[in-house]
Amino acid sequence: MYRYDLISCHDCGVLHRRRPVRPREKARCVRCHSVLYRGIYSDATRMAAITLGALIVYLIAQCCPIVELEVGGTVSRATLLGAVFVLWQEHMEPVAIAVFMFTILLPAMELLSLLHVMLALSRGHKPRALNQLLHVAYLARRWGMTEVLMIGILITIVKMTSLAKVVVQPGLFAFGALTLMLAIVVSFNPKILWNLGDALSPPSAGPLPAPHEALACHVCGLVSPPQKHCPRCHSRLHHRRPDSVGRTWAYLIAAAILYIPANVLPVMYTHSLFGQEDDTIISGVLYFWHSGSPALAAIIFIASITVPVLKLAALTLLTWTAQRRSRWRPQQRTRLYRLVEFVGRWSMLDIFVITLTVALVRFHSLATITAGPGALAFCAVVVLTMLASMQFDPRLIWDPVPSNGEQHA
Repeated sequence: MYRYDLISCHDCGVLHRRRPVRPREKARCVRCHSVLYRGIYSDATRMAAITLGALIVYLIAQCCPIVELEVGGTVSRATLLGAVFVLWQEHMEPVAIAVFMFTILLPAMELLSLLHVMLALSRGHKPRALNQLLHVAYLARRWGMTEVLMIGILITIVKMTSLAKVVVQPGLFAFGALTLMLAIVVSFNPKILWNLGDALSPPSAGPLPAPHEALACHVCGLVSPPQKHCPRCHSRLHHRRPDSVGRTWAYLIAAAILYIPANVLPVMYTHSLFGQEDDTIISGVLYFWHSGSPALAAIIFIASITVPVLKLAALTLLTWTAQRRSRWRPQQRTRLYRLVEFVGRWSMLDIFVITLTVALVRFHSLATITAGPGALAFCAVVVLTMLASMQFDPRLIWDPVPSNGEQHA
């Protein structure tokens, strides 16, 4: 009763028959013009080799120091795991857990899951835990933030050059290589691996369900008749995300409330021989601006101040228009949603800078930097806005728009 050659548009729900595309080509939806899938080299052996290389580089990046500071003969080094441990010791457990998950745990889970699946597929057999492993990779990819961490590392190094002698360590180069390799790994869509697994053990295909009854799995993409769980990956199926508008409003309101203390309260405390200084996000932007680094000041201002505000405003517009079943500019609203979904993680940039700065500046009587309550509030804002964008169902944008005869899931 399933059709493995069908694909449902993530943004508007229109059903399409999957057609082969060459590498670097894109298949787009006939209705909303969103990208359905991309053509890549689906050689499991090649994919396994790249994923294995990324995993090796990942281990090097996690074990080696990233940067070293030297002040008056006192040396301070920082690894990513050590920086997380420092946050935990300073009773910033929620921030420490978030950084650990987004930069250490989830990237490792994605790489290990994909490697296990690709090695099995390259040997010509379908692993028993294919569905569970690809489900883990799908979820881990949505929250992994290695590329954001890399930019945060570079900003921290530039910031530290005015405070101490900076010595670059092997971990920095490893994270740079890992960022590039993960960019290649991300092109391996887990849905393609499900198709490769199906090719090794072909499932029985049935007739296409009635358009008004078809359900598309948001994880593996399988289109099937109405039932509680996807017959392929066992994810819960639903015509539209349950209570999408209500949950999105709840996350948005919570994020908007926390945005005020996130910008007013200090994100860092600097203790030195000259006393204590409180730093907010705005003061960090001003520091880079006055120290002759306007580009870095602009990056932090955009990522930490402008992006959260625009995300809140954009998601509010999308949720309000969806609730009113508005037909106003559906294509533009769909692109806006995709943009919000893409830039959501980049607001964590300031949290990563704080994490590394706190771990590096530990010179006891000379200078020590600790995290402030503003960091906790800002981390919560980023997570809540990401949850809001994930809860919003973009198909609600297109439901009131008259169909041109397409079949929908």
